[in-house]
Amino acid sequence: MKLGTKTRVMVSQIETITITIVESELEALLLESFYIKKYQPKYNIRLTDNKSYLRIRITIKDDYPKVLLTRQEEDSRSIYFGPFPSSSAVKVVLKIIRRIFPFQSVYNHPKRICLYHHLGLCPCPPMFDSFELKKIYKKNIKGIVRILEGESKIIMKELEKERDHYSKEEEYEKALAMQKKINALSLITTPFHGPFEYSINPNLREDIRQKELDGLMNALNANGFRLKSLKRIECYDISNIQGTNATGSMVVLTHGEIDKSQYRKFKIKRKWDKRIVKDLPNDFAMMKEVLQRRFNHEDWHFPDLIIVDGGKGQVSSALQALEACKVTIPLVGLAKREETIVVPHKSDSIIFNEISLLKNSPSLHLIQRIRDEAHRFAITYHRKLRSGAALVS
Repeated sequence: MKLGTKTRVMVSQIETITITIVESELEALLLESFYIKKYQPKYNIRLTDNKSYLRIRITIKDDYPKVLLTRQEEDSRSIYFGPFPSSSAVKVVLKIIRRIFPFQSVYNHPKRICLYHHLGLCPCPPMFDSFELKKIYKKNIKGIVRILEGESKIIMKELEKERDHYSKEEEYEKALAMQKKINALSLITTPFHGPFEYSINPNLREDIRQKELDGLMNALNANGFRLKSLKRIECYDISNIQGTNATGSMVVLTHGEIDKSQYRKFKIKRKWDKRIVKDLPNDFAMMKEVLQRRFNHEDWHFPDLIIVDGGKGQVSSALQALEACKVTIPLVGLAKREETIVVPHKSDSIIFNEISLLKNSPSLHLIQRIRDEAHRFAITYHRKLRSGAALVS
């Protein structure tokens, strides 16, 4: 490879290369900034100035708190969130939040009603004469704080509902716009580890993954399982609209990490409808088909644990598939509504227990991560099939 003069000189001075794997692009950028400012590398001038990443500042101690953008934490009476490398993502997220919780975005707001008030985005000073309105505003600010602390599920679900609606109506540009907002919200509200944590422990990511696996294994073993390891976990999901272009997905975690080389997708072959299968709803029968087809491939590595997206019905169908294939593998479901783990126990009949993990437990994050990835993979394939069908018609 032909290198430029500067690059050739720089490479000649390299002694060792150390790789630190982090959780996200956000953490990678923060760690890069941390090391550049710490070591002042001769050949890397980016981020060596005093310009800091953007932060969200909330003047929480004020009678009427403001939500502002800043680059420095200079006010001890305010609370700060960040830093965030992507200023555009921060602004998109605040626009999304503002639609749910209107707020003032300037420190000294004019004492008159502004344009944003007419758009339903700003409670202007004249509105604060009411004790009730002041109470509502402070409640809104607390809601914003909760979202920025990671409790963003309400807004996320609303955006996902809008996205799915537009997709169903085949308004794909609007669906894409919703997806971009979801991505931006995820980027800003995802909890991350600071660069200092990685600097003192380069293996932090591996430690986090092991903590997730150990927590899940302990929770399941406490409920009748006899798991010795969780080197490989497989998760399954079904995607269809009224039974058309139905697909199934299999995604894999290897040692707690997403392993896309092991993913498999299934186009549902049989037309599952009530005339053919009277005792099983569509999704249940489709789940059974996918599992049976998967375990007909004895050359694929078998997992230590199977997770299906759904509750008792999906778990029952998966168990039937395993029994038909004469395979015995620990299996659980993740119920969508309460985010509980559905655990089957066999006696004369199947009995189900539900395990509620702590909301912020690492093991729950692991299951949610693989479930969300299975859903993403299934719906991506489903949309591909729908697009192909639309072109044919």
